[in-house]
Amino acid sequence: MTKPKAEIIKRPIEKMGSNIKKSAWSSATESLVTLILGILFIIWPDTMMRAVAYIIGIFLVVRGAFNIMAYFMDSSNVYSNLLLSGVVSTLVGIVALIMGPNIANVFRIVVGIFLIYESLVHLNNAIKLYHAGVNFWQVVATFALIILALGIFVTFNETAAVIGWAMVIAGLIGIISDVMFINQVDRVIEYLTKPLNKK
Repeated sequence: MTKPKAEIIKRPIEKMGSNIKKSAWSSATESLVTLILGILFIIWPDTMMRAVAYIIGIFLVVRGAFNIMAYFMDSSNVYSNLLLSGVVSTLVGIVALIMGPNIANVFRIVVGIFLIYESLVHLNNAIKLYHAGVNFWQVVATFALIILALGIFVTFNETAAVIGWAMVIAGLIGIISDVMFINQVDRVIEYLTKPLNKK
């Protein structure tokens, strides 16, 4: 039996909305992890800097490869951050694994790149909120710029405790920004799926 045309069109729309929500929750999880790692770096700066290097490297490479594959395996992921997230995560993970014992000297660069990537994700969310007509998109954009500034600051600072504080601030701001976006994600999905709904 042939399925109604409306049902055929509805499925990719629902899948697109699901992927946008998954991307939003993934960003929130990353912000939370950033916050927790920042606290640990403040408490045990030197130990954490060495021990976490390998853990983060393996995690980022696996996560990055998974996101890249997910992006190309499903066309509806074009509206998600999976490709950007995958490429950046893989590159940062490889750097962390290669540097290993010398990670103390370059860890600030790894964290800095990650925070800069996080700022791009939040800036992308701000753009989506703007097009969806959500008034507080400026707040999310401002948070993105603050995280960007923290990323640049960390890149040029070698003190583990300072890096930890920067991660804590970025994590807190990121969580607030992610919650704001998640609360309006249905409006964003409605805006992005309007062209499909008209077919």
